[in-house]
Amino acid sequence: MSIAVHIEELTRTFGEFVAVDHVNLSVKKGEIFGFLGPNGAGKSTTIKMLCGLLMPSSGTGSVGGYDIIKQSEEIKKTIGYMSQRFSLYDDLTVEENIDFFSGIYCVPAEKRRDRKEWALEMAELGQRRTDLTRNLPGGVKQRLALGCAILHEPPIIFLDEPTSGVDPVSRRNFWDLIYGMSMAGTTTFVTTHYMDEAEYCDRLGLIYRGRLIAQGTPAELKAGYMKRDVLEIEADRIIEAMDILHVNNIETAIFGSSLHATLEDGDTGMRRIRDILGEAHIEVGSIGKIAPSLEDVFVALIEEA
Repeated sequence: MSIAVHIEELTRTFGEFVAVDHVNLSVKKGEIFGFLGPNGAGKSTTIKMLCGLLMPSSGTGSVGGYDIIKQSEEIKKTIGYMSQRFSLYDDLTVEENIDFFSGIYCVPAEKRRDRKEWALEMAELGQRRTDLTRNLPGGVKQRLALGCAILHEPPIIFLDEPTSGVDPVSRRNFWDLIYGMSMAGTTTFVTTHYMDEAEYCDRLGLIYRGRLIAQGTPAELKAGYMKRDVLEIEADRIIEAMDILHVNNIETAIFGSSLHATLEDGDTGMRRIRDILGEAHIEVGSIGKIAPSLEDVFVALIEEA
């Protein structure tokens, strides 16, 4: 399978601050590649370099076969880009936004009407084309932004935190749209900090403090990078239990109504946790080893990094 995005030793500094630190990765055509990491990790800076919006300090790369340093204008014509602010103009109507982006992306005149109607249908805005964009609900505005970003039917799209601040139902519907585009051959490079969304991606890269610390399929990351046992703990007074375990150098995180702890030896850890919580008169419902979630893997990788 051919490569849509390829970068080697990609680096970006701002003064003495290293925002992106010698990153290497490739994305295959038609793939959904998830780029994950906490805020400030370097996700958006990487995307801006790939989209021709920011020059690298060093390193090389290509997007759609075009060099990110020498051919940034060609890249801009080849890709779709949706920022976390949705890239829309709130003081324009729905239809005016679509017309504006049709011009920006040089959609041929004979196709503009059909593409506009497609975008309106996709965003479910056929009856609201004259509404001001600022008055749209977040999930609807999100779909409109995606429609505007792909009016010119680009083979590669970059989505920077596209579901930030959007309700869970809208997030799920948005990912259904991404799946549909991937099935049609579109390559999607998406940044997110939602761990559940990571499961939707074909492959993932985890960036932390500018460095790519892991990459692979969700299954590969769980199998290859998780060297410790994950325990699920059900207990009364869960916040108090977490604080007590922390004092005893057992780090935990809340998952729903239970705690997850990552330990070198799960069997020894189970006995120790029961003893610690028992001494604090906190009733333990159950403790057991579980398969790690991606969040467990990423927390362990970041702690290690």
